Amino acid sequence: MTALSIFLFLGTFALSLWATWRVKAAYAKYSQVPASAGMSGAEVAARIMAASGIYDVQIVESNEMLGDHYDPLNKKLVLSSANFRGASTAAVGVAAHETGHAIQHKMAYAPLNMRMAAAGLAGYANMAVAFLPIVGFMTGLFRPMLLVMCIAWGVIMLFNLITLPVEFDASNRAKKVLMNMGFIRGQAEIAAVNQVLNAAALTYVAAFLTSLGYLLYYLLPLLSGGRRD
Repeated sequence: MTALSIFLFLGTFALSLWATWRVKAAYAKYSQVPASAGMSGAEVAARIMAASGIYDVQIVESNEMLGDHYDPLNKKLVLSSANFRGASTAAVGVAAHETGHAIQHKMAYAPLNMRMAAAGLAGYANMAVAFLPIVGFMTGLFRPMLLVMCIAWGVIMLFNLITLPVEFDASNRAKKVLMNMGFIRGQAEIAAVNQVLNAAALTYVAAFLTSLGYLLYYLLPLLSGGRRD
């Protein structure tokens, strides 16, 4: 293992840990701050979707902590128990963010459609980057392995790049609708939602930077005609 590979691994690992820590710290802090409306995340999500003319998305509760997500294939908005039942600024912020994805789906938001179309390919690419280095080491076919790794990391990088506008747009929608519909009031609550959603956005930025770093790591030897072993 080269010094560059060690630096890349430790650097991207530290970046991911830092982004995850920021999310957990912000969520833990603002899950103790109640929102003015006094409604749970599930109730807020239901009202936002109704106001947006969305009636075919089911809101379901999950036991997975911070496993909140919107499932466009099955039309489900999944909220962790703390956000499904909680009425904190963190809970309504996360619920509104995921509802933002449902709104994107209804309006055929182009980056979301692109992300959905690329999800399967990105899954295969993730499997490839996990096993190909082992295959290259065992067979000695380093240059073909480098080429395939470049393609796989390129797919992952593009997928993560497409994800950024999807997530940023959902957060912007969440912040606006929470204020416009009166679910949060005052600068303190607005700041709380901003802190939670901005911290969550860092995890997607970290994922993009990680994939870009690994793409360049495998691409440079091909461009320079060298071999990485």
